[in-house]
Amino acid sequence: MVNFPTYGGSPDRFGYSWAIFSKILPEHREQFVRWTSALPPEAWTGAYFLDAGCGVGRNSYWAMMEGAAGGCAIDLDERSLSAARQNLKSFQTIEVRNQSIYDIPDHNCFDIAFSIGVIHHLAEPDAALLSLTQSVKPGGHVLIWVYGRENMGWLLRFFDPLRRILFSRLPLRIVYHLSMYPTVALWLALRAGLSSLEYYRLLRGFSFEHLRAVVFDQMIPRISHYWPKAFVEALCRNAGLEDVRLVHVNDMSWSAAGRKPTTDGS
Repeated sequence: MVNFPTYGGSPDRFGYSWAIFSKILPEHREQFVRWTSALPPEAWTGAYFLDAGCGVGRNSYWAMMEGAAGGCAIDLDERSLSAARQNLKSFQTIEVRNQSIYDIPDHNCFDIAFSIGVIHHLAEPDAALLSLTQSVKPGGHVLIWVYGRENMGWLLRFFDPLRRILFSRLPLRIVYHLSMYPTVALWLALRAGLSSLEYYRLLRGFSFEHLRAVVFDQMIPRISHYWPKAFVEALCRNAGLEDVRLVHVNDMSWSAAGRKPTTDGS
């Protein structure tokens, strides 16, 4: 097992998950559209992108389906990268590489740099977002999707302390087994009409296996931040982004996008 002591986060733990849940599903497109909703849809057309923390490559896949010309998908765990290479093999204009979000060598290169579901799992989110900003061309877009704090009271009070104290420390094969039980409970609760929040309406359409992937991913990370709107906006502005736009996704998370200034003072 490869360790990543200098990066924090959980690339090895998510690599384990991606090795299990490696398929790109049709319903992932709807998630991609929502997660990237802070970005104008037409921005993808002909764009050269960076997908930082690509996992199995599903967001790169849907970016190409939205009209992107190509790009670079990066991650740290070889299990994630192996799945990404398999899923993206039909796109000759996408490069998949083993690379940290903190150490992107390409500066002023991409039209869009995005990181979906990654920044909130990092020890140094400011440094990661600055790295993304440096990678795009002047006038280019940077987009992140992160967990929100709004409407997450129950999770912050009950589930997240359990993740931090127990699940994030247990061997992954045990956590994977344990994930079956909250998935069954959530499956039943959804069918009983759990909550009117948009996120739960979305989850009702997921297969049991897809739902388990969502639950498992919530259980395994060493770090999980849940940020309010003001913090996410400040994070983007501190990275030097302009025209910052935030969209409240599924009533529980944030899609945030901004532009790199056309005059780079760096």
